[in-house]
Amino acid sequence: MITKVSHVSLFVTDQQKAYDFYVTTLGFKVNTDVTMENGFRWLTVTPPEQPDLEIAIITPLADGAMGYDDETRNAFRVLLAKGALGAGVLYTPDCRATYEELIAKGVKFKGEPKEQFYGIEAIITDGVGNWFSMTQPTGR
Repeated sequence: MITKVSHVSLFVTDQQKAYDFYVTTLGFKVNTDVTMENGFRWLTVTPPEQPDLEIAIITPLADGAMGYDDETRNAFRVLLAKGALGAGVLYTPDCRATYEELIAKGVKFKGEPKEQFYGIEAIITDGVGNWFSMTQPTGR
């Protein structure tokens, strides 16, 4: 029986820029940061209040990365360059305040926070190919 999700992968164009964004800017914690003999960097971070969920930050673009062929790596390259990979929802108890805090840190958004049927949402970009819904759910 499967009881929970322990790891999810987040594909990025640059692991160091992703590290800076998720750890330095958003305050995620580094769980693992190891470079293997083949040069592959295994980097996982966890949200501050969710230490049992590891997010593996992976760049699929290098030759031979993860066994991907050229066509697959090129597809990732195009999608990441366009910022077209939507990765999920980031919870915040106060969307507007978090938006202002992150704008002051230079984080890019696709627009200001808006009221939605499910709460207050702003679309945040990580600068390495992904976007997220940053949401303050209704009733929380």
